[in-house]
Amino acid sequence: MKNRNLLHFILLILSLLIISAASYSQSSNKNENGTRTIYLIRHGEYIQSDTSDYDTVKKLTPLGIAQSRLLSARLRGMSVEFTSLTSSTMTRAKETAMVINEEFPELELKQNELLCECTPPSWRKDIMTGIDTTEKQKCVKNLEKVFKEYFVPSPDEFDKNDIIVCHGNVIRYFVTKVLNIDTKSWLQMSITNCSLTIIRIKPDGTMKLDTFSDYGHIPENMRTFTGSENELKELVIPAFK
Repeated sequence: MKNRNLLHFILLILSLLIISAASYSQSSNKNENGTRTIYLIRHGEYIQSDTSDYDTVKKLTPLGIAQSRLLSARLRGMSVEFTSLTSSTMTRAKETAMVINEEFPELELKQNELLCECTPPSWRKDIMTGIDTTEKQKCVKNLEKVFKEYFVPSPDEFDKNDIIVCHGNVIRYFVTKVLNIDTKSWLQMSITNCSLTIIRIKPDGTMKLDTFSDYGHIPENMRTFTGSENELKELVIPAFK
């Protein structure tokens, strides 16, 4: 009899421990924040023949629009529930984002001028020639401010998937921040138009570079850099008989 009572007592204690552990686990999971994933996209190829300072004339070329559509299809194929879509206020970035927005009409397209292209300090003296100190300081100030705004953990238990359409210099600067390396090394990276750079931010604030300048969705004959290394290409549509 005593043994039976002892057995019942032990079973009762074990049951209480199991219930307590389950409750703690559920409470912990409920309070744990989700992961924020940022999808950085460089705009498509744009008109470079006009050397004026007017941003409005630097629109996407037909090839740039085609690159944007291929990118949009890539994003759709990921089966990710995107939570936001933001672009810089520059024409080429806005137009790229508008193409993406056609594929994801449920997202409200927002704009942020702090994401606009600029030239932060670099070791390359040939690049820095002609860029005054005030301009470089303003560039760094803007990029640091927008980095602190977007590159933060999810505020709740839900995952966040943010699309940001901006520019080559901006994305490369952000990558140096994520990797915790000298920001002057941003020019050591080459970035493709309408490429995909993915960064994941864990609940504790640590950041991981998942992929950089991924252009697997763009055929090699449609790949462009929009820079000194790039050879201008035209969109060629094959004739079908």
